[in-house]
Amino acid sequence: MGEFGRVVTAMITPFKTDGSVNYDVAAELAANLANNGTDTLVVCGTTGESPTLSWEEEYQLFVEVLQAVAGKAKVIAGCGSNSTKEAIAATEKAAKIGVHGSLQVVPYYNKPPQIGLYQHFQAIAQACPDLPLLLYNVPGRTGQNLSPETVARLAEISNIVGIKEASGNLDQASEIRRLTPQEFQIYSGDDSLTLPLLAIGAKGVVSVASHLVGNQLQQMIQAFSAGKVALASEIHLQLFPLFKALFLTTNPIPVKKALKLQGWEVGSSRLPLCEADSDVSDKLKAVLEKLHLI
Repeated sequence: MGEFGRVVTAMITPFKTDGSVNYDVAAELAANLANNGTDTLVVCGTTGESPTLSWEEEYQLFVEVLQAVAGKAKVIAGCGSNSTKEAIAATEKAAKIGVHGSLQVVPYYNKPPQIGLYQHFQAIAQACPDLPLLLYNVPGRTGQNLSPETVARLAEISNIVGIKEASGNLDQASEIRRLTPQEFQIYSGDDSLTLPLLAIGAKGVVSVASHLVGNQLQQMIQAFSAGKVALASEIHLQLFPLFKALFLTTNPIPVKKALKLQGWEVGSSRLPLCEADSDVSDKLKAVLEKLHLI
């Protein structure tokens, strides 16, 4: 259950000039990603600006992207919430639409203890037993860390199939790998840590950079898997400035700017996020030019 491949793109949400969702560009971008290294798309995750999307917008995005990538890539719906009841309702509705899985973030702001986190994810899994769930640990945004011990307990639930680990802590990722069965999938939540995490047993990455270099990321991961570590390292180091440039300010502000520099009409971010300033834009443009991405 839940085979999502190596490169999972956390897809941005394009907006029109009036601030409404641009579903046509979303479908076009999704199809382009599926043709350029992406195995699975996460729709309405943090990179998709889920905090400022309405439920109706999110469900419509799931439908549009599913149609756009049918037969080419899978779709994981971002349905997490800091309300267990809301997360269950959103996940049940997404499952009926036909998504292939759901990303479930650690509840943010209310900082539940580990037992509360366990019960939260357990309740969602029990409500949607046929849908593969991917946990999402990003303490820098949620204010709470999902401990390796809690992950190990959750991994015993049949439809909790993996984790997007974005703590930035390699020791924590090692401990998760040590405590969970081999079939439990660990994905790097940071592009810059994909290669190190592969070395300790991760499967792939939930990526922002794959909007721009999906094929290269596939090549890096496949090279590592084939034992071509020097080649994988070479690709990682070549792309490393891009990984860093995409986080010069809050994600997804830089990646949206990068896509606009490539000619994509993705619009700006919704407030309280904003446009990239001239300093970020200039630095980003220099990196993109050096990598021949614009």
